[in-house]
Amino acid sequence: MTFTTRRDSTIILYGSYGYTGQLIAKECKSRGLHVLLAGRRKAPLEKQAGEMGYPFQVVDINDTVGLKNLLEKGSVVIHCAGPFQFTARSMVEMCLSTKTHYTDISGEYQVFELLATFDDRAKKAGITVMPGTGFDVVPTDCLALYLKDQLPSAIRLQLAFALSGGGVSRGTAKTMVLGMGDGSVVRKAGKLVHIPLGQKIRPVDFGSVKLKCLNIPWGDVSSAWFSTGIPDIEVYVAASRNTIAAARFSRYVSWLLKAKWFKRLLLKIIDRRISGPERQIIESSSSLLWGSVYDTSGNSKTATIKTMNGYKLTSQTSVLIAEKIAGGNFKPGFQTPAIVYGADFILEIENTHRKNL
Repeated sequence: MTFTTRRDSTIILYGSYGYTGQLIAKECKSRGLHVLLAGRRKAPLEKQAGEMGYPFQVVDINDTVGLKNLLEKGSVVIHCAGPFQFTARSMVEMCLSTKTHYTDISGEYQVFELLATFDDRAKKAGITVMPGTGFDVVPTDCLALYLKDQLPSAIRLQLAFALSGGGVSRGTAKTMVLGMGDGSVVRKAGKLVHIPLGQKIRPVDFGSVKLKCLNIPWGDVSSAWFSTGIPDIEVYVAASRNTIAAARFSRYVSWLLKAKWFKRLLLKIIDRRISGPERQIIESSSSLLWGSVYDTSGNSKTATIKTMNGYKLTSQTSVLIAEKIAGGNFKPGFQTPAIVYGADFILEIENTHRKNL
């Protein structure tokens, strides 16, 4: 398919035929945006392009010449091809070379830590480097900054979320498998600290429901640190009794969970059996988020956010951010969504409500 659209008005969607990539492509289409679909497999790209009327380009993430040629055709990329700990470096390096703005939908704290090291180079290139433009981590990032603004003296931040409706995408499942056996991560005195999975459990009052939550190595242990400067950060997810029990048990079989052969087996099973949540689940389910900050004087602030399903939210926030960047609304260097667009950015998403508790 011939590509003739001007670079400054084009968004490149890499990994467009994955579960979340397809949702993002449809959101771009509904907004009338110019998009170039891309990825490493021709057949699904060709099929997607035929259905959507968008041009496409087949490029492997490790093909430096092909990737350069791709990125020269757009002003901003939405990188959707995870696990990002294996793909982010190649993409951001070529974004710097072509002066293409970088965004991704990663929730991997390792990726935030990695991309933060590109801050100086991104500033010199005049581009923004912004990971976490989806559910991971836009709503929690905005909530963290909102709470910091409410209590500037805060030194401790706790975040939690709960999802109604079941199912994860293939990419999310693969990221979870790759992290198995590594336990959880918190930030303590500004440093990342590894702890056993299941060591930290706490009840959380989301306002409409009280749930038991499990500490997890979520991206906010990095993103919220960059956004707020709060030195102690923990992130939790609502979990069933069985899930918590399994998390606690996992520390005794970490040797198996870390084994490469075992991970390869699980990844093959995921490829065969998992695609993602059905459309009706996405439309009918919602997400609850909670956050609290504390200072040394015993003061605290707590707030919640209720918004749409995480995958639907990802499609909206990632596209909205890419649209803003393409329109010139960006800051050069490594950024988080809340740093650039503020604590109220999440409220730009329909049916999103924030409440102080």
